[in-house]
Amino acid sequence: MLTIDAVTQLDRSSNRRADAVWLAEQRRREASRFIVLIDLKPVIAPPAALLTLTPARVSELGLGGETPIFLGVDDRGSAWFALLLDGARAQSQSPTLPEQAVELRQLATEGVLAREALSLAGQARALGEWHRVNRCCSACGGMTAAKDGGWRRQCWSCGRETFPRTDPVVIMLPVCGDRCLMARGPHFPPETFSALAGFLEPGEDIERAVQREVLEEVGLTVGTVTYQESQPWPFPHSLMIGCRAEVADERLTIDPAEIAEAYWTTRAEGQLMLDGTHPLGRRAPGHHAIARELLVAFVEERPLRSFAR
Repeated sequence: MLTIDAVTQLDRSSNRRADAVWLAEQRRREASRFIVLIDLKPVIAPPAALLTLTPARVSELGLGGETPIFLGVDDRGSAWFALLLDGARAQSQSPTLPEQAVELRQLATEGVLAREALSLAGQARALGEWHRVNRCCSACGGMTAAKDGGWRRQCWSCGRETFPRTDPVVIMLPVCGDRCLMARGPHFPPETFSALAGFLEPGEDIERAVQREVLEEVGLTVGTVTYQESQPWPFPHSLMIGCRAEVADERLTIDPAEIAEAYWTTRAEGQLMLDGTHPLGRRAPGHHAIARELLVAFVEERPLRSFAR
């Protein structure tokens, strides 16, 4: 079985997804590759790489009857697909595969996979979750069928089409002068501190969402909002929009349902958290997390771009 440490960013070839003949040809090509997810958990090959299968190996494992999701084409012209299996199916066909399936969040937290491999597995997981919860039509209750290589579902009864969704989330680092606010939710380990975050609501723009979430969670009034970067987060299908939130007053009013602990920190202390040498054992999020990049940008005083209104 072939393994990879990383894959290049894929061309998603959205203009070819509706071509059933082309997709069938790609599934048979020797150069094509398949990754496997069991109950939305990617299958890993030791020591730490995504397991990838050739079309021939897919057939040998008895998985040729499965309809894979088309992920895209790499810079060598090889098509990539994802096989989404439930645990019972995988156990009956290939008993060893379920033992190699690992939660994607664990893989991301531990940093054992390359960023490109995590991105590929994340794309497959997000699509798999969308398929799992859209088997029935939300309009009439009829059964839906996957179309366009797994990028569309259509109701057999009323014809309604459904497409994969992405939920936008703002994640922001409040900053007051030369200090930034680090916080942890009730579900966080006691030593790990991160940024604030929350979903955008209907009819809300990014800067208003940042202002609302910061006010709700820690009672701070945000002035300028600056954008830094974004990150897809497939749990289940979010896009994290990373921002900095400028405030003029450090007085906190914490919502205990959202925030277990929050405190203001200097750039020097932030660097200790990033280095893992903080005297109180406080840590920044792992290298997989955009929250860490927000802190890095603050510590290194990187210039950011303000939203224009």
